[in-house]
Amino acid sequence: MENIKNLKVLVADDSKTMLRIISNTLKRLGINDIVLAEDGLEGVEKYRQEKPDIILTDWNMPEMNGLEFVKAVRRDNKDIPIVMITTEGGRVEVITALKAGVNNYIVKPFTPQILKEKLSAILGY
Repeated sequence: MENIKNLKVLVADDSKTMLRIISNTLKRLGINDIVLAEDGLEGVEKYRQEKPDIILTDWNMPEMNGLEFVKAVRRDNKDIPIVMITTEGGRVEVITALKAGVNNYIVKPFTPQILKEKLSAILGY
């Protein structure tokens, strides 16, 4: 997991608590370059400004939901890894997210170990 420390991660979630939990988890994994967005619209803006290496996004957000956010990013970039972190754990939701271009899916609540494993799987560390 050596190269993981150099990653820039964009986290989009309308919950300040989840933003804090995810940020703290990433920091424990050694990732300190973290960009936060509170909805999908801000996420698209920050994505274009900051050029992150990976995106973690919630599904249910105001202004622009996570699915719309993923589709907007995918129009610009087919390759950036995107992980959906959400309470939407049904099979239909997972399939919908994967079809929209999500690389992996985490259902809330999750442990730091699950986030680490998903990042490792996507990034090949």
